[in-house]
Amino acid sequence: SFRGYDGNSDLHVGITNTKGVVYNYNEEGVHRAETGWEQCISIPLVQPDMFGLLQQWDKLLEEFSVEETWLPHRYEEHDHNCYTYALAFINSILTAQGKQQMSKSEFTEKFVIPQTKNASKYITLHQELTTKDFYIVTLPDQE
Repeated sequence: SFRGYDGNSDLHVGITNTKGVVYNYNEEGVHRAETGWEQCISIPLVQPDMFGLLQQWDKLLEEFSVEETWLPHRYEEHDHNCYTYALAFINSILTAQGKQQMSKSEFTEKFVIPQTKNASKYITLHQELTTKDFYIVTLPDQE
């Protein structure tokens, strides 16, 4: 659960297909998970107007995931891991669109940090509400 995350350990990363199946990579290779990611932070990557890309997304993700690069014996905890897998897929999409690839730090700063900051605010609020006594007062209607 992200709720207990303290910011000092690594998080596991995956990419979903259009049906919500999470493709993720670890020392056992690429996995396709339909459950177990219910408490994840979702980072939208595809804009709603990118209908053509959405139609191809599942096929591109599956083809990418069966490449030799993602075989279990190639896994390396710090340099060839779930984050490398997700970023490499994103960069393959960007390349196919004729766009510039993103570095790990650029992707982290642009996409990951803003979402984790938002999640952290809600987690802090949740922790405060569950550990302290509180009550809600309804204010009279203002006209």
